[in-house]
Formats: sequence, structure tokens, C-alpha cells
Amino acid sequence: MPMEPDPDFIFHDPGRLTDDELELHLLETRPAIPEKGRVPEYKFEMRTNEVKAGNISLRTELTEQLSHYGGHIGYEVEPEFRGSHFSARSCRLLFKLARTHGIEQLLITCAPDNIASRKTIESIGGRLETIDRATTEDGIERDTCYYHVDIGVGI
Repeated sequence: MPMEPDPDFIFHDPGRLTDDELELHLLETRPAIPEKGRVPEYKFEMRTNEVKAGNISLRTELTEQLSHYGGHIGYEVEPEFRGSHFSARSCRLLFKLARTHGIEQLLITCAPDNIASRKTIESIGGRLETIDRATTEDGIERDTCYYHVDIGVGI
């Protein structure tokens, strides 16, 4: 559901986002810049025992481009922390924040051959809607998996 960025958008205080030894540390909030196709975004660092384990971001709106490639959430985990389920755990930590912005269903995309990411998305309740061609911001065409994750109120 691509939309025009909300000119009255207000970032919310995410509070403390933690799950046992995993903590999301807010690095920055990035306001929308419609002419650049940028939507409001929260950028976090995943940390465990004060050590960077990866990054995750939450985009609160989708442009036409983001609805084809990118989605609401993007993440990456440092190689030494892979296999610890930090991506799935971090996504779950962002559900409440996403709901405060009226998001009831997240779109998360990944490459079909990225088995780890597909398992991550499925472990948080993602439903594979389709696999289709998408064009990245760099103009590269690639197959992309489109998952929807229901996070509506009461879930």
C-alpha cells in the first residue's frame, strides 16, 4: 500500500527495546524526503553485552519503490552473531513501535536464495505472498520474496 509521506509525521520514543541479552539501541531517526523517495525511518543497532551484533531499521511508510523492494523492515547481522536468532528477536521488538504508527501488517522482502532470512521471516509469522521480479534502487532486477507479517492490535 504505497502512500505519500505524511507531512505531519511524528517519531515516537521507542522506549527500551530489549530481549534478554539483546538490546536495540536507537542510532537515528530519519525524516521523510519525498523527492528522494525516503520515508520516515528508525535505525537501530543490535547489541549484545554492549557489542554490536547487527543493524535493523523500521520504515513506517512504503513508497512505490519500497513496496517492491525493501519493505518496512531491513536487517543485517554481523557474521559472528549469525545463528543466534537476533534478526527474528529484533523484528519482534519492533512490532509494538510499528503498531504505534498504525501498521497492522508489515511487508518484509528478501532474495529467494537467502534461506536464513526466509526462515527468520517465517519464524515471526511471515506469510509468503509471492515471488516476483523487483528492481532495486540501483536499477538491478532480481527475484524477490514478498512476505506479510500480521502485527495488528491484539496479536
